[in-house]
Amino acid sequence: MASLARLIDPIHRLRRRLFRRPEPPKGILIISAGGLGDTVLFSLVAERFSSLAGPRELVTVLLRHDGVKTAFCLPDKLEVLTVNFGRFDKDITYRWKMLETLFKANYRLALSTDFLRHPFLDETMIAACDALEAIAMKARPWPKYDVQLTANRRLFTRIFDSGETRRDKVVRWNDFANWIAGKELLPPEVRLTKPFAGKTEEKASREVIIQPFSAIRAKQVAPACYETLINALPSNTVVRITGLNSDLDAYPEIRRLTELDSVVFDPSTFSEIAPRLQTADLVISVDTALMHLAVALGAPTLCLASAAYVGEIVPYDPCICPNNVTFLYENLPCAGCLGDCIYPLIDGRYACVEELTPQRVVEQAQAML
Repeated sequence: MASLARLIDPIHRLRRRLFRRPEPPKGILIISAGGLGDTVLFSLVAERFSSLAGPRELVTVLLRHDGVKTAFCLPDKLEVLTVNFGRFDKDITYRWKMLETLFKANYRLALSTDFLRHPFLDETMIAACDALEAIAMKARPWPKYDVQLTANRRLFTRIFDSGETRRDKVVRWNDFANWIAGKELLPPEVRLTKPFAGKTEEKASREVIIQPFSAIRAKQVAPACYETLINALPSNTVVRITGLNSDLDAYPEIRRLTELDSVVFDPSTFSEIAPRLQTADLVISVDTALMHLAVALGAPTLCLASAAYVGEIVPYDPCICPNNVTFLYENLPCAGCLGDCIYPLIDGRYACVEELTPQRVVEQAQAML
């Protein structure tokens, strides 16, 4: 069922036709509407898109509202605008306000850097900009919306064919930026050069940081893996489990682990924990934003990954992958399903994740330590 809030779109389209903005267009809007981890990875190539700005032109990055939690990774010179897509799709007042904000900004160039786009969300925002030029990649196929996505190609003055569906995000973005700018720059390694200031307590002789939580529950490794790992670590090791307090409420098995003598729970924000990641002896994380951040900051990182996103997110393409990360996953024939799993879930987990046994996790962690 279509959202009632979308009924205002034709009205705003008429307004754009009738209202003449007094000043010449100026500035760039870059839409990067992925999640927290996508924002970390996009920060690696953000400069390549912002370099399209002319003298004294402002560059604004539009992020999903939760993506702002990792926006500190972006270059400081970029302005950040956020949108709550849930409200945008249901709240008429909020939708109109966002459309007006984008239209009145009068951008010279609107860039959509997302391969997966929604015709009535981020593409509606591109339309609202009514920019002098609008550029995007050819959208990823989405059977539910393919007809509208095809029709929406008229919103863009140029469209880049970025290749096959399963492709590393950073490499895809790099090729897109090169195509727009007429350059041939190599994709950047997953490494943040931006300094992060912050205070950390004097750490123990050995510190292991664990992020066991994911927004996609099926990607989470069984808690028994972490319990076995914690018990196998040297006695002078402090284990820091990070996440939200609400995560502990949702997963009492993990809460019980935080009661062990060698374990502390750390609810720090991403920006707060960044300095600690830089000094950690090992970071163990499911495929989530903290994993990308840890790798980019140079921390020895073990990613406990599902095979669902192989080819797009994990493992990184060899041309961008640094030597401080190891991806542990079971490469089943169905790898790259993007979550459309052909197997029944096992205790709420993907079949490929269930293959990450405590023994495999412990052996790999001990090898890295």
